[in-house]
Amino acid sequence: MFRSPEMAKGLLAGPLIGSAMDPERREVLERQGYRIVGGHSGVKLCHWTKASLTKGVGCYKQTFYGIDSARCLQMTPTVDACNLGCMFCWRTQEWGSDSLVDSDDPSFIVEESLRAQRELLSGYGGHPKVSKERLDEALHPNQVAISLTGEPTLYRRLGEMIDEFKRRNMTTFLVTNGTTPGVLRRMHAEGRLPTQLYVTVAAPNEAIYRELMAPKSDNEFRKLQETLELLPTLPTRTVIRHTLVDGWNLGWEEDYARLDALAKPMFIECKGYSFVGESRLRLKADNMPSHAAVRRFAERLAGRMGYGIAAERPDSRVVLLTTDGRLHPISS
Repeated sequence: MFRSPEMAKGLLAGPLIGSAMDPERREVLERQGYRIVGGHSGVKLCHWTKASLTKGVGCYKQTFYGIDSARCLQMTPTVDACNLGCMFCWRTQEWGSDSLVDSDDPSFIVEESLRAQRELLSGYGGHPKVSKERLDEALHPNQVAISLTGEPTLYRRLGEMIDEFKRRNMTTFLVTNGTTPGVLRRMHAEGRLPTQLYVTVAAPNEAIYRELMAPKSDNEFRKLQETLELLPTLPTRTVIRHTLVDGWNLGWEEDYARLDALAKPMFIECKGYSFVGESRLRLKADNMPSHAAVRRFAERLAGRMGYGIAAERPDSRVVLLTTDGRLHPISS
């Protein structure tokens, strides 16, 4: 197996790689389709990467931001670590940690994540609906979504990892729950912000936040507001994502508008919850809002914010708001 000089250095310096993941956790995650990287990272082939290859249909991020779904790597440096226990999360939470002790070498994580993606895509060689040229493109991702599961900012070398992706000419989307404003400040100071920064705001007030997000301390909602106040100062593309769960947090547009006004984001995504994974143990199918309900919420929020609807994808039950009601794709 090919290893870069940086990877070889990491392998020789054992502690940089980190300890192996607990076998039981690894087995659960691999059954769910993950490829485990080192001691705390993971890769999973996105549904939309597959759809883009076989059907020519990309995800809503392709529609909204111009990325190529077939060339997007979906990964996380914190596959089993998060400081929230969100009811709508699809991940296994029973054994998850609220911190990350290990810290694998960033170049190791990036190289091994790319290798894992290639392995996951290898089954599409010879697929009747996938051309060789298209598969070759997919085998060389130019975009990474640092999300998937867990809270990525718990990985203390996150900025270095983003740098490693950028060195490979990849755009970087980072999704955070917004409870680590100090991490974002440090990344800003070091010049290591992602191409696009998402902050999930899935509760209009602290009472709903405590019930729906199940924070593991009393400070998370305050820290989220601190992050929102920080966002306007960050020189990168910013997104607020409202994950909407019918019967829990759908509505309260005035309260959401007050939070969004702190952040002044370039984009606001209003996205319906999906009844998938282990969220099915905590919520019901009825908690999935219809696209019409998401659209009504987006229209009311847009009116309060002075934003406009730039695009929508009914198949993903998501509506995009921008300050001028227009799309602003990432320049190639």
